[in-house]
Amino acid sequence: GGYMGLQPPIILLREGTDSSQGVPQLVSNINACIAVVDAVRTTLGPRGMDKLVYDERGQTTISNDGATIMKLLEIVHPAAKLLVDISKSQDSEVGDGTTTVVVLAGELLKEAKPFVEEGVHPQTLVSAYRKACKVATDFIKEFSTTIGDLSVEEKHDVLHKCAMTSL
Repeated sequence: GGYMGLQPPIILLREGTDSSQGVPQLVSNINACIAVVDAVRTTLGPRGMDKLVYDERGQTTISNDGATIMKLLEIVHPAAKLLVDISKSQDSEVGDGTTTVVVLAGELLKEAKPFVEEGVHPQTLVSAYRKACKVATDFIKEFSTTIGDLSVEEKHDVLHKCAMTSL
């Protein structure tokens, strides 16, 4: 035979499945993630809005907790599911900042989208983000101060100032 035992692979896809590859697939993944981010972005901060989520079992949940909303959205898109995973990781490791980490990831993707559309390789973007991370952490280290040498009263004062600026 002409094939010498090699048969082309047979791939079964559900109706409506996006089978695009390359740049269109990357852009589609970014768009799916941005849609999820937009769903939780407005819950951020002290003036964050509550979301009402109604699931297929008829259960209604009202929350402004990003982690809760991410779990309730029942996201099926593989790339967007990664946002749920980073939200869960943030929740288990730190216990806070679940919405912030999702919004930050979404913003990084949103900024990368035009470069992807222009044909910049994803590895080049990852390398650039790693360099930016190093610059940012170096900047933070340069301007950070240690409070280990301070008295208890001075530590209290510094922590009080930090708390006041975050409110």
